[in-house]
Amino acid sequence: MVYQFLIDTYQTEIEKVLSVWAMFGDEDLLIRLNATDYRGRNLLEQMVHQSVSENLWFSQMLGIQVTDNPLPSNESRLNFIRMYHRNATARLRGLAAKPEEWWPEVGSFFEERRTHAWVVVRRIAHTAHHRGQQTALLRVLNRDLHSTYGPTADTGGLMQNHAPVIYPYESSGALLRGESEGGQKTTLPETAGIPVTERPT
Repeated sequence: MVYQFLIDTYQTEIEKVLSVWAMFGDEDLLIRLNATDYRGRNLLEQMVHQSVSENLWFSQMLGIQVTDNPLPSNESRLNFIRMYHRNATARLRGLAAKPEEWWPEVGSFFEERRTHAWVVVRRIAHTAHHRGQQTALLRVLNRDLHSTYGPTADTGGLMQNHAPVIYPYESSGALLRGESEGGQKTTLPETAGIPVTERPT
């Protein structure tokens, strides 16, 4: 199938969203990048936005509705992880069931008309944008960062120095089990004094 790569990419997006949420602690939910500036979402607001926004895009623009309420009744970090995993996995099944001819069909995208394939690409980019905001918040909070795309300063530094990719969990199933048991993320290596940016000071 021509569009299988978009289904596969959305599956990895689910895992990346959950991985970033797993890197936070429960105590981080209400902390802002700037405590006095409410324009920047805290983690709780990021999780709410991801859950609500993705649900609306899929139901209203792609015709894949899996729930009337994407938010957990008790808004804890773990409950968001569980709820998002359940709903996003159902959306993934909905995408996988679409026939080849559905993808280039044109539908609504806010006030515009776009193909379903275009909307899925834009959704993936939208999610990545918010994930970047969340990893910036993790750095401000001085939390460790496992990989989401490639090596990080905490997994060994730069790709050109052959730093490894180390995900917090090997699968979303392992993530759900590990976070349900208080957190069992993959151990990060000791820092070896290797530069972790292209312009170290």
